[in-house]
Amino acid sequence: MNVTVLGSGAWGTALALLLLENGNDVTLWSYFQEESDRLRAEHENPMLPGVPLPEELRLTADISCVRDSDVVVLATPSFAVRSTARQLAPLVKDGTILVSVGKGIEKDTALRLSQVIAEEVGERCPIVVLCGPTHAEEVGRKIPSAIVAASESRVAAHMVQELFMNPRFRVYASPDVIGVEIGAALKNVIALCTGVIDGMGYGDNTRAMLMTRGLTEIARLGTALGGKQSTFAGLTGVGDLIVTCTSMNSRNHRAGILVGKGMRIEDAIKEMGGAVVEGYYAAASGMDLARKAGVEMPITQAAYQVLYEGREIEPVFYELMTRQKKDEIEDTWL
Repeated sequence: MNVTVLGSGAWGTALALLLLENGNDVTLWSYFQEESDRLRAEHENPMLPGVPLPEELRLTADISCVRDSDVVVLATPSFAVRSTARQLAPLVKDGTILVSVGKGIEKDTALRLSQVIAEEVGERCPIVVLCGPTHAEEVGRKIPSAIVAASESRVAAHMVQELFMNPRFRVYASPDVIGVEIGAALKNVIALCTGVIDGMGYGDNTRAMLMTRGLTEIARLGTALGGKQSTFAGLTGVGDLIVTCTSMNSRNHRAGILVGKGMRIEDAIKEMGGAVVEGYYAAASGMDLARKAGVEMPITQAAYQVLYEGREIEPVFYELMTRQKKDEIEDTWL
């Protein structure tokens, strides 16, 4: 198939190489011409060191490359999804499958990324969300991984499953677009929080507490919005949470560690070398969604207070720990 990947960051590049390996004609688009030129000259993406870019991979900064594509993969940061979708909308042919691989919620609108794409492109192209516990660094090095292709269209989900799947990259199909996107986006907030407590010198008990209760509030929001409870026990729920909260490959986790050591979040983001810390944006968007849905999300709220309101971590954490007593599983005594 003729596939274009929009976004030449680590994840876009890793997926382009995977698709090329699977026998597709692949074009990797960069927003900046100089970035595309550098990839062509160096045959390597600095965000994926040691992973060569083969000559067969087409490189361009001209978005008109989407005109003849059967599949377009949107691998830009969440804040650039709308502008990218707006650019491709008049160029892409009807029926082209659009694959959203970002993990985030749009700032200001609190829309999921597939909703953003649909607003810009309309209903003439099926949209598939591809998310899961997959570090670009490991996918680029061909380390076995698994992911979920979610879509309202069974046909489109299965086509993307077939397109990406190979012996080292397993793809599961799902109809639960809402659950997959909410889990994938908001786990970044919890990853930031676990990084913070690691930076503060807390231990495994605290990390396990935040991950488990974080998953509970993510699932609470996701089901309130129409997602399926079972999705949050899967790859884009507990799976994505594990990989993002426990690995130094996670820039959300690494940025959180710096914040826990006393660094301002703006400076911590700069330390990531230009890589986007999606959890920072998702903390604000998650709070917007929680308020609209009338859902309680205490960990996300605590993250928002530290990241956006400038509150000190210790008193916020104390308030989190001394909240009113709760049953672990809601409605268990009914």
